[in-house]
Amino acid sequence: MTPALVLAAHGTRSAEGERTLSALAETARRARPGQRVELSYLEISSPLLAEVLPEVRGPVVVVPLLLAGGYHVHIDLPEVIAEHRPDAVVAGWLGPHRLLTSALARKLARAGLRSTDAVLLGAAGSSDPSALADVRAAAHGLAVRLARPVTAAFASAGTPSLEEAMERLGSTPAARVAIASYVLAPGFFHDRLASAGAGLVSEPLGADPDVAALIWHRYDQALHRHHTTTQPQPLRHA
Repeated sequence: MTPALVLAAHGTRSAEGERTLSALAETARRARPGQRVELSYLEISSPLLAEVLPEVRGPVVVVPLLLAGGYHVHIDLPEVIAEHRPDAVVAGWLGPHRLLTSALARKLARAGLRSTDAVLLGAAGSSDPSALADVRAAAHGLAVRLARPVTAAFASAGTPSLEEAMERLGSTPAARVAIASYVLAPGFFHDRLASAGAGLVSEPLGADPDVAALIWHRYDQALHRHHTTTQPQPLRHA
């Protein structure tokens, strides 16, 4: 029996954000017709992961819809799994990955990126140093793709803050600042990026086909690890 895919997103108070995540789940569903795909949330939105897991019959793989590690990956998710589906296979979180880099570069181009723009990778942020390192690695990957410096900046916890990074780049002769939105869906953090005063801000990653492809990549990785180890562990990332 092919394991069901359960997507575990953070949760949002934005109706547009929920629609975007639903669209991402549908994009993943269309990529593998006949495969069961369920969208759930760790908090705020409905249905919660704790509600979805007991309803899924048979084997299940949980893929966190999170771009970096942090509290939700290391604490919240394992607690829900342990209580409601200890048999579930847990995949690694999404980023950093070359598929995300491709999506980011494409969205910047669509937003009108110029060769003279200074680029920030705008992320939510975290108190977990490993999560910040994931974002900085994503910024490095984007810098290589764009062949120009890219600075990671954080809308909440983490340094440099979005404001600090904007001020720093604003003091240079660059024509304008472009922010690559390193969030999955519209909501609080994307709004912070959009109001930072940059010359352009790309759209959230959303229901991009590359994001859907990465979801299935994490799913396949998790199943491979499960089948080749006696005690499956959550993957970090490729």
